[in-house]
Amino acid sequence: MRSNFVVEDINVFKQKVLNWLKQFNTFCFLDSSQYQGTYDFLVAAGAKVLFQSSETNALEAFRAFAAKRQGWLFGHLGYELVTAEKISHSAKKDQLLFPDIFFFEATTLITCKGNEITIEAEDPVEVFANIKQVAVIINTNKPLPPVQSKMTREDYIATIEQLKKHIQRGDCYEINFCQEFFINDADADPFSLFEKLKLKSPNPFSAIYRLNDKWLLCASPERFIKKENDRIFSQPIKGTLRRTNVDGSLEAERKLLAESEKDRAENVMIVDLVRNDLSRICKEGTVQVDELFGIYSFPQVHQMISTVSGILNQSVNFKDIINATFPMGSMTGAPKVKVMQLIDQYEKSRRGIFSGALGYIQPGGDFDFNVVIRSIIYNQTTQYLSFQAGGGITIYSDAEKEWEESLLKAKAIKDVLSS
Repeated sequence: MRSNFVVEDINVFKQKVLNWLKQFNTFCFLDSSQYQGTYDFLVAAGAKVLFQSSETNALEAFRAFAAKRQGWLFGHLGYELVTAEKISHSAKKDQLLFPDIFFFEATTLITCKGNEITIEAEDPVEVFANIKQVAVIINTNKPLPPVQSKMTREDYIATIEQLKKHIQRGDCYEINFCQEFFINDADADPFSLFEKLKLKSPNPFSAIYRLNDKWLLCASPERFIKKENDRIFSQPIKGTLRRTNVDGSLEAERKLLAESEKDRAENVMIVDLVRNDLSRICKEGTVQVDELFGIYSFPQVHQMISTVSGILNQSVNFKDIINATFPMGSMTGAPKVKVMQLIDQYEKSRRGIFSGALGYIQPGGDFDFNVVIRSIIYNQTTQYLSFQAGGGITIYSDAEKEWEESLLKAKAIKDVLSS
């Protein structure tokens, strides 16, 4: 059943929803953080039925599963998911243990736009009443051990120089290189950390996502891919500049990023890769760049974002789209297959759900997925907490500046974990 409701204070209601979610072992809460979006927030709570796999045929098995479902599906694609582009798993140890693909149909679905709430559940009126009765709890977090890194500054810089040699030899044009930060023995309250992360770094593709003992706390600014009817959109981010928030500095900083040759070179290479990916599933001549080098400002950073779209071929299904586009070019580089091999060779950690995608598939096949970056990933059983950061390496990259950029991207999460 479905019912509509109106709430006076949406922020208070959202907080009540988060506290109401604590009773569920499986849920997904997607929050646009008051940026313009199709929904202000989406909630899927409780698993009516679920699909998970880390097998080589996972995408085909999921296609068969999804064909039998009539409701919304929420879930993720891990970076290690085997696609037509990625044919082998990393041999590195998996310390977080998210499956390569997981989707579930929820027992309760909540959508919000403005002050209007829609609830789909066995008894929507009862669900709404239960949420309204929930107290607005101030979550508290115990002090956590210090953040550690898998790489020293010297190791990171030396690796960047090695990657630049691959570029000079013509092995690739650009490679996205990341490093992992982690905490062992982290006795953390995921809800408290998510609240702090949202406060510190509100972003349009934020999320808190739980699969039993596995948690993703996401403050992503980036959309991977969205389907609306027969049109597909991708919005890769390449180009980052620290936002100082000094009075009068905003436009000068935006101009500096907009005119950066290094960032424009990074961005246009990934735009070309995305255009190539989409051309494999779209009608000939329909793939276009709707916006190139758009500059968008967020609380911590300014980002260079481009938008590429196309009209899908009629015969294309979800599996075809993911095979053609995943992993996203902004988190690999180009050419995609070669740089994924180099990523596995040079990065110290398995990526897992990091640089994968989280989102939903609606009845009828429309969908929207983010890029899992700027995220805390936590296994509550092993008490291992992880986050990764990095950037695109090109022939123009300065290794010292790349190190600083990775620390800038990690700063908001470090601040959250140390507060």
